[in-house]
Amino acid sequence: MIKRLFVVLGLGFWAAPVVWPATPPNILWITSEDNGPHLGCYGDPYATTPHLDALARRGMIYRNAWSNAPVCAPARTTIISGLYPPATGAEHMRSQTKLPAHIQFYPQSLREQGYYCTNNSKKDYNLTEIGTVWDESSKDAHWKHRKPGQPFFAIFNIGVTHESRIRRRPHQAIHDPAHVRVPAYHPDTPTVRRDWAQYYDKITEMDRLAGDLLQELETAGLADDTIVFYYGDHGSGMPRNKRWPYNSGLHVPLIVSVPEQFKTLAPSDYQIGGESHRLVGFIDLAPTLMSLVGERPKPHFHGQAFMGPFETPAPQYAYGFRGRMDERYDLVRTVRDEHFVYLRHFMPHKEYGQFIDYMFKTPTTAQWNQLFREGKLSPEQALFWQRKPVEELYDLRDDPDEIRNLAKSPEHRKTLTRFRTELRRFQSRIKDIGLLPEEEIHLRSRGSTPYEVGQDPDRFPFAEIRQIAATASRRGKSGIPKLRNAMAHPDSAVRYWGVLGYLNRGQRAVRGDSRRLREALDDSSNSVRVLAAEALAKFGEPQDLEIALGTLIETANLEKHNVWVAMLALNAIDELDEKAASLKAQIQALPRQSQTSPTRYRSYVPNLIKKTLADLR
Repeated sequence: MIKRLFVVLGLGFWAAPVVWPATPPNILWITSEDNGPHLGCYGDPYATTPHLDALARRGMIYRNAWSNAPVCAPARTTIISGLYPPATGAEHMRSQTKLPAHIQFYPQSLREQGYYCTNNSKKDYNLTEIGTVWDESSKDAHWKHRKPGQPFFAIFNIGVTHESRIRRRPHQAIHDPAHVRVPAYHPDTPTVRRDWAQYYDKITEMDRLAGDLLQELETAGLADDTIVFYYGDHGSGMPRNKRWPYNSGLHVPLIVSVPEQFKTLAPSDYQIGGESHRLVGFIDLAPTLMSLVGERPKPHFHGQAFMGPFETPAPQYAYGFRGRMDERYDLVRTVRDEHFVYLRHFMPHKEYGQFIDYMFKTPTTAQWNQLFREGKLSPEQALFWQRKPVEELYDLRDDPDEIRNLAKSPEHRKTLTRFRTELRRFQSRIKDIGLLPEEEIHLRSRGSTPYEVGQDPDRFPFAEIRQIAATASRRGKSGIPKLRNAMAHPDSAVRYWGVLGYLNRGQRAVRGDSRRLREALDDSSNSVRVLAAEALAKFGEPQDLEIALGTLIETANLEKHNVWVAMLALNAIDELDEKAASLKAQIQALPRQSQTSPTRYRSYVPNLIKKTLADLR
């Protein structure tokens, strides 16, 4: 049964009552994988996208749409839950956590409203499904299978633009690589041009498939009854786009087309053939759907509706994040407004381009890294293979490639301070449980959920953890007294960040407090033990190496520890290079799998072992 709601919003949202259409709208989502707004309707002269351009002419494009996450699983997790994954323990690639039983995925709410909900067909969520989410989710799922007269919500996901497709050979070229634009952070070589050109070729193929879906709707006589969304699921599959929370990794195309009979549900700034500069993100899609079907968005949603009777004023900021990417750990938070984008690195001791097995299969990635090792890159191109700064700030209007970091610019000091303040406010609002080591997310949520842990100050003292994380991730000796105190704190996450602060600061800091770090090798938290061992092995006295390596090889063993600890330890061993040479035989003998490890993780430990052994050879 379709519920109807007559709403008057006199609080600055809508000036007049919403006049509901006689019948509820169908809603069609067409999504594509691994592509940014490289479309003709976004002004890209190299793109060939006639069908999506036509959709934009009868609808509206969003200039500032963000996926919130720069990779598929956490991006989809953001959409399906309406919650930021750093609040649900689900930010890490292919992690699997739960939500409290009272929080539904948005299709469940739509189904309660009488909608037939189909997904064709990718899910790939980092959250466990509870109950029936979709009426049908498969490669055969289709709105045609609904009951007569039943409104539908249908997703069709197009995968031909995926990262894996831009490197598939042989390939019949459509676009001339000689005319492709190569971003300033990539080396301009024939290999890079070929990959970029093939990416555009696959966008053209995707556009044709999107056109087929739109034609099918038209042929069925449903075009005038259906609100259509098209969006990409994050930035392009090229390196330093996918997986990275720059604007280039988070900026996506979003086109919305609203038929005349549903014009009262259109965005307040809707103009046919026009564009909106409102900041919108995947976090806003669930509340927007609720608004379109006449249901007030859930109070726990982190985003805001940008259509329908519950549309809110445009936000000033959008937010992004990066956690573990496959087998490699990292922690980055991003904030943008219409003008600037700000990145805060909480693990700046790691380089940008950590070796990820899947990412290095792309020819551009391998050649880019090889040219770096040969010293043949410009400073802007070489940056990706070096340690990260603590902060980055870019002017998106003057520097769309994000290569001129303004974080140390005196004239941008106020802007930097504003973004710092906004990031703290955001993390506090959502209770960013991503500040916990991954193992701790699971340990603390036993019998509960990470989301509930995040809301409980006894189990997650956010303010203390956030404060020490901010100190630990900066550099310089001024923060060392705080790190020293943190290592004696009763909460293991505070101790973890205390140790990370020494690792981040390098040899002088580690040797100055090596006794405390040696004591941390016996900490009750395995995550603390691993970081202490890494710090001592990398920067400690020569006599610290053997005992630190012993801790690392022991914690890397899947027969003794869970997969999160083993991955953390193997990441640390890989960082040591020749210092880990004595472990070669023991690394070779490590188990690759564990019956207790989630199946979605099955390649991560083997990938780390393979890479470490290859380096030692």
